Amino acid sequence: MSLIVQKYGGTSVANIKKIRTVAERVIELHKAGNQMVIVLSAMAGQTDMLTDMAKAIIEDPEPRELDVLLSTGEQVSVALFAMLIKSMGYDACSLLGFQAEIHTSHLYGKARILDINNNRILDELRKNRIVAVAGFQGIDEYGDITTLGRGGSDTTAVALAASLKADICEIFTDVDGVFTTDPNICKKARKLSEISYDEMLEMSSMGAKVLEIRSVEFAKKFNVPIHVRSTFTEEKGTMVVEETQDMEKVMVAGVAYNKNEARVTIKKVPDHPGVASQIFEPILEAKIIVDMIVQNTSEDGFTDMTFTVAKSDFNATMDVLQDVADRIGAAKILGDKDIAKVSIIGVGMRSHAGIARKMFHVLAGENINILMISTSEIKVSCVIEEKYTELAVRELHKAFELNDEKGTKK
Repeated sequence: MSLIVQKYGGTSVANIKKIRTVAERVIELHKAGNQMVIVLSAMAGQTDMLTDMAKAIIEDPEPRELDVLLSTGEQVSVALFAMLIKSMGYDACSLLGFQAEIHTSHLYGKARILDINNNRILDELRKNRIVAVAGFQGIDEYGDITTLGRGGSDTTAVALAASLKADICEIFTDVDGVFTTDPNICKKARKLSEISYDEMLEMSSMGAKVLEIRSVEFAKKFNVPIHVRSTFTEEKGTMVVEETQDMEKVMVAGVAYNKNEARVTIKKVPDHPGVASQIFEPILEAKIIVDMIVQNTSEDGFTDMTFTVAKSDFNATMDVLQDVADRIGAAKILGDKDIAKVSIIGVGMRSHAGIARKMFHVLAGENINILMISTSEIKVSCVIEEKYTELAVRELHKAFELNDEKGTKK
């Protein structure tokens, strides 16, 4: 007997028919003697609909009330799922985030899971019930409902799997697994049979939408094996696991891209100690996450500083920096939202030389200018003009021999 945590995304529970299909799949595993904990997202489109309703009232809804509203999407899913299970002759129990005692930080819309008291879930499992837990939500220290941000149901599932010491966490979605790149851009993308936690972390952080990055962080920290697979087929997907020696034999595991970033440059910043702190502290206070940072060589006591932020934070960043620039005596602030970040990722980079040079050569061959460069032990990222994103991804995918010459199955 295994304890299995499964998560089903919005497209998997988009209507009653699809929820019934999920229920049938879960019952088969339950009948085989497995303990089943099922994490569900809101039905496809539900979260956007609720958000639009809130914004029809006020353009910038109060975060606490917005979380209360958005959390109802998952409540609908787990209640309908439990009803269907019971209608098929099996016992089930739906739990919301606070009932499952998923404790989070006090940050509406972007809360982080701090700990889980799994006693209630274990008690329901001992009663031979299928337990359905609402994803994406929890409760903070003040007893308020919080949500975890987009993709938060992935994080809920993996955190529960870690807390319950589940044998496996299966993430069911509308794709067949993790691919070497986005199949919508590159028709020759290949499905990976397995990928390391570190590679998946980099893929997620660089724009791959298969798994939410915090879910991978949980999986790595607590060594939770994740199986990413399709709800609509019985085919095996991709296992996200600890790194193996075979993984290091491959130079590059995948190519990722992110079009949701913007570039900001502060011109002629006085180059003396403490200035960087004066720039980034107000940004931190505004809860804006900064990614790549490049500082030019000082000239005549001044330098330029460039960094990237999420496009959704661009306007807020420019507002914050205008005050900062006036205070520190910088010349001006420039912004560019028409950029993209393209990255090559693979644990094999640790043992293969010349990978960055090859990436730069490929981009130069397509006359694509590199605006910024960032590297880590297993990743090289380049910021380029957004209009070249698809071309860059396809050419890098081909150059690093990731193409499936048969093409992606449709």
